[in-house]
Order: sequence, then C-alpha cells, then structure tokens
Amino acid sequence: MSTTGRTRRAYVETYGCQMNISDGELMEGILAARGYEIVGTPEEADVVLVNTCAVREHAERRVLGRVGQLSALRRERPGLVLGVTGCMAQRLGETLLDRGGQVDLVMGPDGYRGLPDALDELGAGARTGGAASSAGTNGRRRRQLAVLDLNLGENYQGLEQRRKEGASAWIPIQRGCDHRCTFCIVPYVRGPEKDRGAKEILAEVRGLAEAGVSDVTLLGQTVNSWVDGVWDFPRLLAAVARVDGIRRVWFTSPHPNDVTPELVEVMATEPAVCEMLHLPAQSGSNRTLKRMLRRYTVESYLEKVDMVRRGIPDVALTTDLIVGFPGETQEEFDRTLELVRTVRFHDAFTYKYSPREGTPATRLPPEDFLPTEVAQTRLETLIEVSRGIQADINAGEVGRVEEVLVEKEARSPGHVLGRTRRNKVVAFPGTLSLVGRYVPVVLEHTTGATFVGARAEEPVGAGRP
Repeated sequence: MSTTGRTRRAYVETYGCQMNISDGELMEGILAARGYEIVGTPEEADVVLVNTCAVREHAERRVLGRVGQLSALRRERPGLVLGVTGCMAQRLGETLLDRGGQVDLVMGPDGYRGLPDALDELGAGARTGGAASSAGTNGRRRRQLAVLDLNLGENYQGLEQRRKEGASAWIPIQRGCDHRCTFCIVPYVRGPEKDRGAKEILAEVRGLAEAGVSDVTLLGQTVNSWVDGVWDFPRLLAAVARVDGIRRVWFTSPHPNDVTPELVEVMATEPAVCEMLHLPAQSGSNRTLKRMLRRYTVESYLEKVDMVRRGIPDVALTTDLIVGFPGETQEEFDRTLELVRTVRFHDAFTYKYSPREGTPATRLPPEDFLPTEVAQTRLETLIEVSRGIQADINAGEVGRVEEVLVEKEARSPGHVLGRTRRNKVVAFPGTLSLVGRYVPVVLEHTTGATFVGARAEEPVGAGRP
C-alpha cells in the first residue's frame, strides 16, 4: 500500500518464450496476493516490470530499447518504479543499474517470491532518500536493488499464477536445465533443473478444470526429463490427461533423448493428449551436434522420429534449428537441409546463431565464427525450404474436419481464430461468442502456414477427431 493509502498498481510486460509468459503470470499472482492491482498499461502503474528473455541478442536489444522508452515515463512520474526481471536481468545483472539510472530493480528468475518485499524496500528508499545509487529528480538520489542469487530449491511451489480468463493455461512443472548445450544461456540464468511435485501439479490441474480450463500445456526447459520420486514424465502426462474436464494436453519443450517408448505409448493411448510433438533438432550435422553438446546423433534423432510416427501416425512434428553455429561448413548446413527434407516437419522455428556471453560456444576459436552475411543467407535458405514443406503438408490436409478450440477474433471481419489438436491455426466465420468453445471445422484452403475453414456439420468428439 502506498503512503497515500491508495492500492499500488503494477504492470508486467513480457518478452520471450512460454516460460517467460508463465513467469509473468506468476509475478502478477504474487503481487496480487500482496494487494497490488494489476493494470493493463504502464501509464496506469506505480510499478512497471519488463520481464525478459536472454536467448537471442535481438530480443535483448529490443528490451533495452523498451526500457529506454519507459524511463521517459519514469522521468515524468518520479515515484514510478521500473524493474527488469527474468533471464536477461540475470545475465546482465547490475550492469542494467548503470544505464543512466533508468532502472530501479533488477531481478533474476529465482527472485520472484520476494518481489513484493523488494518493491517495499525500494518504496521505502524513495520516500526516505535511503541508500542510493542513481540521481533522481530535484537532485535527490534513488535507491536501486539487484536480486540475482540462484536458488537451487526454488521451483515456486505453493504460489498461484494470475492467469487470463479462457479455456487454456500454461502449467510450469520444471524450472532450469541440467543440460549444457554450448550455445544456450538458460542453465546460467535459470540454474539447474528443479521439478515441482506431482501432487501439487495435479492439484493445480484439477483446480483449473473446475474453473473451466480444458486445455493445458505442461512447461519445462526439457519437460520430459521431469521426475518426482517414482513418478516419471509419462506417468504424469497420463495422470493430467485423465483429470475430469481436461480435453487437451500439450507439453513443451521435450529433449529428444527423453522421448521414450513409454512417452509415445501415453501419447498414442490417452485421448486428451494432442497429436503434436515439438522435437528440437538444432542441426543435421553430427559434428555440429557434438560441438553443440546435444548428446544425440542425426541417426538416433531419426530413430526417435520413426518411433513416434509408428505409434502416432497422424502426429504433427515441429522443431528448432540453428544455422551459422561456429565452424559450420556449407556441407554441414546442407545436411541440415537434408534432415528437414527427410523428416518433413509441420513447422520449424529457425534461428541464426546468436553468441551469448558466458556460454561455451563463445570460447570457440575466433576463425570459426561465420560472417554475418553467410549465416543470413543460410537462414533464408532454410526458411524457404521449411516453409515450402509446411505449405505442401497443409495443402494435403485441405478437406479434413478438425476440432478447433476458438481463441480470439481473427483479422478478417466476422471471423474467429483457433487451433486444431495438431496445433494448426484456422480462421473461420464466427462470432466472439465461440471463444473458448470446441467447434468442428472443415479445412477449405490454406495460405501455406494457416487454414481458412467453415463450420462443419460433422461433430468431432472430445478425444481425437
């Protein structure tokens, strides 16, 4: 509560992956539990938190630009507290406090439980002129605070997220990562793997189902390595799928090494588990995979793909791919193209290698780093090939009747947008009254990446279409 007695208002602006989105909901839930009002714009807020990602350099530059914009708002309203949280905050640390006094709070992913106390401390400092690090208005000094300790036991059990209304919800079951892929900053900003308990996860799912949520996604950095005593991930996935009221279950992102026959069996036999698997490959070259420390080969990856497709013939496979990794030759890049053409992914998230200070890949010999224009050309080629395959797959699915969970209004007037059980995006004629409902839709044509459809007379059951 502020000194005026008015309820303090907070705004959280999130950048990055699903885990970042979930963390944003967590921070909002923590603040709401301490009496904060969560508002929809920074202009309404007393506290503005920019929740960040550190995986790509471009994302960090974007966030730094946004912090600069918000600091102008802070100059207009000296009482406004501006914080940077998340992976980028953990990576850059106290250097963010040195940016001309723009930022009051820097907090890494393990600090959120103490967020209200940190804000209280900053508020007290601002009111009393306490320990100061940066110049404020009228010559006064503002207090700054960095909360960057990694907590090996922090998995945020017992805390409630503030989720938006709707049929879908993210459920974090794991934080951090025990892998040490040489290109990846995540283990250094989120720490080692910390798994939530099965009992609490299932209680959360039941509570969501009772509140009307029917579509859940289990989140973890290597989600299928989750374990809790005698419980492994396939057992947890099956238990979540059997909760009354849950109609769709997804999980992301799995590691190929932990895709087991038991996991495929659950995916194939539990009606609520969707026929979609995101399986990051990263490269089609064994030498590059070894330098990335991915712990599998192209051959073992393809064996996993074959196992999944034997068990779930209609599965939609998607992937992550990096081009321009230090030392990648043209021949090795061509092998990545060959992998894409062999597997025929339904979608591919493609990236140009982005050096992250502190990761092992940045210590590779300087001569291994590719010229920017070479990496960019390879990225453009990969995008062209993967999009062509996606368009060809989708063209072959025109005429199917799919169950679509309606999410929002589409760009075209009088249309709504939703997703199928294989995560295909579909727009079709409808009103906002359909949001949150499952509707049978015939896929009439495709733009390449998305579909346009029409409501179908044929019903689609609660399980697989």
